[in-house]
Amino acid sequence: MADELPAVMWCGVSPGPDGVAWSAAHGQRAACAEAAVPLLPEHWRGWYGRPGLSGHRLADGTGTPPGGRDWAPSFTLDSARAEGPELTLRAKDDTAGLALVTEVESLPGGALRIRHALTNTGVAPYVVDHLDVVIPVSPQAREGLDFSGRLLHERTPQRREVVDGLWLRENRQGRTGHDAATLNIVGVPGFGFATGHVWGVHVGWSGNHIHRTELRDGVLTIGGGELLLPGEMVLAQDESYRTPWVYVAASDEGLDGLAARFHDYLRSRPGHPTSPRPVNFNVWEAVKFRHDQAELIELAEVAAEMGAERYVLDDGWYHGRRSDLAGLGDWWVDESVFPDGLGPLVSRVRELGMEFGLWVEPEMINPDSDLYRAHPDWVLSTGSRIPLLRRNQLVLDLSRPEVVQYLLVRIDTLLTEYDISYVKWDFNRAVLDGGSGRISGGPAVHAQTLAYYGLLDELRRRHPRVEWESCSAGGARIDLEVLQRVERVWTSDMTDAVDRHSIQRWTGQLLPPEYLGAHVAAPFSMYSGRYTPLDFRSATAFFGHFGIEWDIREASAEDRAVLKGWVELYKEHRTLLHSGRVVRGDDSDDRAWTHGVVAGDRTAALMAYVQFEDGLNTAPARLTVPGLLPDKEYRIHAVRPAAQATVSRADNIPALPEDGALLSGAALAQVGVTMPTLCPLQIVLLHVEAV
Repeated sequence: MADELPAVMWCGVSPGPDGVAWSAAHGQRAACAEAAVPLLPEHWRGWYGRPGLSGHRLADGTGTPPGGRDWAPSFTLDSARAEGPELTLRAKDDTAGLALVTEVESLPGGALRIRHALTNTGVAPYVVDHLDVVIPVSPQAREGLDFSGRLLHERTPQRREVVDGLWLRENRQGRTGHDAATLNIVGVPGFGFATGHVWGVHVGWSGNHIHRTELRDGVLTIGGGELLLPGEMVLAQDESYRTPWVYVAASDEGLDGLAARFHDYLRSRPGHPTSPRPVNFNVWEAVKFRHDQAELIELAEVAAEMGAERYVLDDGWYHGRRSDLAGLGDWWVDESVFPDGLGPLVSRVRELGMEFGLWVEPEMINPDSDLYRAHPDWVLSTGSRIPLLRRNQLVLDLSRPEVVQYLLVRIDTLLTEYDISYVKWDFNRAVLDGGSGRISGGPAVHAQTLAYYGLLDELRRRHPRVEWESCSAGGARIDLEVLQRVERVWTSDMTDAVDRHSIQRWTGQLLPPEYLGAHVAAPFSMYSGRYTPLDFRSATAFFGHFGIEWDIREASAEDRAVLKGWVELYKEHRTLLHSGRVVRGDDSDDRAWTHGVVAGDRTAALMAYVQFEDGLNTAPARLTVPGLLPDKEYRIHAVRPAAQATVSRADNIPALPEDGALLSGAALAQVGVTMPTLCPLQIVLLHVEAV
């Protein structure tokens, strides 16, 4: 039928530069139509899987007709309009009283993003249970990959076989989540970083959401959308609900090719940071809540000596905040610690040539706070029951305009009064009982998420020169919708360099390195207790947005010299680090990993060989460098801080056997460079440059 919703017959890698293509049969029943899937799968047309839309109409108040109707809509296509990279489809079901708009946009780099908007054109209210974006992929993609995790161990990969039926990942934390799927990837079995056909979906939403894979009758689909709580989305007449953007990408170059789709898109956006990513110094692990103005100034002076370019004052600066038991919500400077406000500290930081950054957690409140004592009704709850405390705090109800206005005034006042260039916005607990007293305890996570976006958008409008970081007990709010509003994410609270390798590797499946906050912490991790050498910690942070989070006053003169050398090295190479294509080795031995970046014009690369444990073999390992120009010659150099040549260090890296040699791009890709024999917790950095 020509008026049916368009069916996607194929979504995969195109031969052109865009990389991803899709083909829609506009209601035509071609020979392959049984494998085609409408952009909104409908039950009445023979789709026996999870429908794209699930909902029903309430009774109109008279009891005639009854509720529960219009649960199986039949949309007919009104119009299809293509303009540049965007396709807009309009459909309706006059009998059910529903109208549907579907937007499909082709993104720079080759990914797509898709969303639906549903409008109730009927008289009685319509309840939306879910509205998913669904896309078909090759039925040969019988292996899946997504991520799980927890606090301090975000984005832990998990593989699975794709079998018949529906696989559904739900997130109900009211934020993206430490255990979020992040990406739902399917591929031809055995896919790796460099090889294999893969498809991936990401839901760009910072609230409750789902990812889905379904194999039914030989048709394989992937998709996702928002997870709506019971009764959360009830549309009155002419009201609409719009889904989050759902991002779809494909690659025949494995996971690195898939990552490049998302990285290229993020780098194409107007909001992508254009200035070199400054070296951050964050005081948290140095002082925690123990704020003292003289001590904080001393830390700033030592940080400046190390070459830091931005100083971030973390949790503990505001009214009553001497521990995590009190103070959240009272966003004014604690005069018992800073009798003259933050002015003297900010001025000294600026005199030292650094930007000043500030930590805030606006969405949270402690019961022990002036704000809670004045407005106990301002917290999210399902009614009179107070939600369980987590980290001694509750969540403010941002669906109330008066709450947003309070926060807007408080944060705006701080950003106006002080020369603040950077804000680290934290969100340390998940949402429980996410209801609002504004609607008698009804669910409000959707409204909460939109209100957070609106508050941050307004602050950005008022303070356009301020950069923002998304932090949520580490990396629990990382998604492509919050990335429309921030220039950096705090990848994880785990700063142990061993654990950080996996967290950064897999967060990089979605985000490029310049967004990933990565800090050099103390020799013994405050979270794991493990000792790691300074060079190992520094080389780990090197492949992100580099920073320091350590009481460097306690460091020896030798360590200070080496750390300063790493800062200088980062500044020298950050342009390549933050613009090149990410490559990761399909290493057969998990005791050692390889990874790095290759310049967009393929004239240079910066690679790391990471030795976690003693190797299995006595033969020297080899580091290959993919993606270079095969016929071009490249000079090979080991990358080390200059200070290592003048100080004696027990953890010095042995010499690179082929340092200074010339090799072709083909030889580097196929044969590689001989690595020195390394002890555990050592890293070799290799820079190759065309001659």
